[in-house]
Amino acid sequence: MKNNKINIHFLGAAGTVTGSKYLVDTGDRKILIDCGLFQGLKELRLKNWEYPPVNVADIDAVLLTHGHMDHTGYLPRLVKQGFKGPIYGTNPTLDIAKIILNDSAKIQEQEAERANKEGYSKHSPAEPLYDLKDVEKTIPYFKGVPPSQWLPILKDVKARFQYNGHILGATHIELDIRGKRFVFSGDIGRTNDLLLFPPLKPKKADVLFIESTYGGRFHPDEVEAIPQIEKLVNDTINRGGSLFIPSFSVERAQLMMLIFWRLLKENKIPKVKMIMDSPMGANVLELFHRTRDWHRLEDNECDEMCFHFTVVSSYRETMELRTDNKPKIVIAGSGMLTGGRMLNYLETQAQNPNNTLLFVGYQAEGTRGRKLLEGEKELKVYGKWVPFKMQVAEIEGLSAHADHAELMDWIDNIKNKPERIFIVHGEKESAEALQKGIKQTYGWDAEIPQL
Repeated sequence: MKNNKINIHFLGAAGTVTGSKYLVDTGDRKILIDCGLFQGLKELRLKNWEYPPVNVADIDAVLLTHGHMDHTGYLPRLVKQGFKGPIYGTNPTLDIAKIILNDSAKIQEQEAERANKEGYSKHSPAEPLYDLKDVEKTIPYFKGVPPSQWLPILKDVKARFQYNGHILGATHIELDIRGKRFVFSGDIGRTNDLLLFPPLKPKKADVLFIESTYGGRFHPDEVEAIPQIEKLVNDTINRGGSLFIPSFSVERAQLMMLIFWRLLKENKIPKVKMIMDSPMGANVLELFHRTRDWHRLEDNECDEMCFHFTVVSSYRETMELRTDNKPKIVIAGSGMLTGGRMLNYLETQAQNPNNTLLFVGYQAEGTRGRKLLEGEKELKVYGKWVPFKMQVAEIEGLSAHADHAELMDWIDNIKNKPERIFIVHGEKESAEALQKGIKQTYGWDAEIPQL
């Protein structure tokens, strides 16, 4: 051991929402908490192509809070750069990471191929950030862990993964390093989620890393959002349009399916074709069947819900459906329109003012989703600009992230005064609002680190 000092390096999700990566350097061990992709602003996305400011081969282990792209999407690059240690996460987290990474690699390969064919990339040739072979080389490092158990992961380092709501398998991570407790919140889920149980709360934290995605903002109740969805469906279908929902394929897509299925069952919306266009979403539905302890859904609900949806897996089917102008409901990725099948639909349907684009999750700065919410009237899809004339709606009550009150409540069980608090995974305004809230409620000082 060189000394007792523990250094923290903020390699992502500091001063921004995406790219979660926190390197804990104990002096003789290096542990990376999360390994996510940057999304949104171009200057952040370009960082995905840079070599991290650390010798990757020296990292001893990666610990994953959950499976979303902005927490796991950089793993194949890390392995490509020389990482050879274990990648720890709960079994559902690792299952979701496999699904997401394979889907991401496939989309990148297809987009690079299309860019080269149509000549709209600045790079010649355009290349994917990583491909399916890179993902294949990454999966063998995955090591599943049980929740709520202390595990000796390295010499002098124990870790515990605690249920956190948000998505299947999501946890916050507690590290014990030489008697100090480090708590990484990951993404904190909702207290009253239709699909998931409430998050567990930490009881001790000497150093706390807390997300602030919705700092300063308050969600309406999920139940209050359902009548809004009912009205949106009916208004859109009655004027002859279709409802398009860009959605993260993990958990939010299943929540939307559940809501539409229940509305249909209660005869509150017309019987139109309902489409889940995501091979990844289909795989996650199977995961719901295998992970009964992680969510509220009964098996029969899962089966009935799936029966009412057309689950599209082939790209050819997507290309046929996107030119079909009959009223329908389409759920497809990605949630922030950074890629995925939804772009194929918008390429042909964005000019129809009878259609509605409904956002049900967070839209990070610089993403197509955020730009459309802010009133942009053109959409860049596969290198060309498409006029955008659809109706746009946003329902915040369906976010998978805790709001300001829920974030404050999550730290309420911490009995000691933390030595340091770092506010991460948030844009400037949200982070500052949470910083102020923590000071006013608990009298604790918190810091907002930068990359």
